[in-house]
Amino acid sequence: MKGRLEGRVAIVTGSASGLGRATALRFAEEGARVVVSDVRREPREGGEATEKVIADAGGTSVFVEADVSRWSDVDRLVSAAVERFGRLDVIVNNAGIAGRHSKPLLETTEEDWDAIMAVNLRGVFLCCKRAIAEMLGQEPVGEVRGRVINVSSQHGMVGPPGHVAYAASKGGVVNLTRQLAVDYGPRGILVNAVAPGKILTSSPEQQSPETLAYSNARTPFPRLGRPTDVAGAALFLASDDSLYVSGTNLLVDGGWMAY
Repeated sequence: MKGRLEGRVAIVTGSASGLGRATALRFAEEGARVVVSDVRREPREGGEATEKVIADAGGTSVFVEADVSRWSDVDRLVSAAVERFGRLDVIVNNAGIAGRHSKPLLETTEEDWDAIMAVNLRGVFLCCKRAIAEMLGQEPVGEVRGRVINVSSQHGMVGPPGHVAYAASKGGVVNLTRQLAVDYGPRGILVNAVAPGKILTSSPEQQSPETLAYSNARTPFPRLGRPTDVAGAALFLASDDSLYVSGTNLLVDGGWMAY
């Protein structure tokens, strides 16, 4: 049976681990030739490198190390994809950070703000700029020259307590997605976002009990999210199943944002 992304070429940033890894693996299963990209090759959750897992399963991929906050790295990443596979059909802008830099306003330093914005917003901007420029110059497949999928967050639409820079960066991603969908839709580019809720990218033992309790209480669905849930949504947006979908911010949150 032919995969839904058979013959397509996709870049997934931040795909050594977590949501990006799950997305790259799912795309490869569906027949895409996948460019795995990250600042490190080793998965944070352990196991074989993403591109090796794809190869062992009979898929096609290549790894390109890239820091999305640097234009030279982003340019090299897209150029490598096109040189290796001939075109670029999909880019998933997944790379993002929070961690120690994500704090309440009065504790947030300029360094914290700049570190988060550099990856979460500047990185998405740079990847969109380079990918869309490439897509505009290639022949369409069907009606579409290319697809951009940005990973936003439910926290880009609400005010999560104590995460000022992260929330601002993801809010920027949501509106950047809408803007690019409007500007480049007439030229055959579909631009959408996926907004994950609480997704367990490591074992529950590595999550704080307080965070897990709050997330479970806040999520209507009887379990928290898995990376494969986000990968499935990204697959929908990357495939012809979503041919007339653009400018949307697809929630993958178990109903978190429903109330």
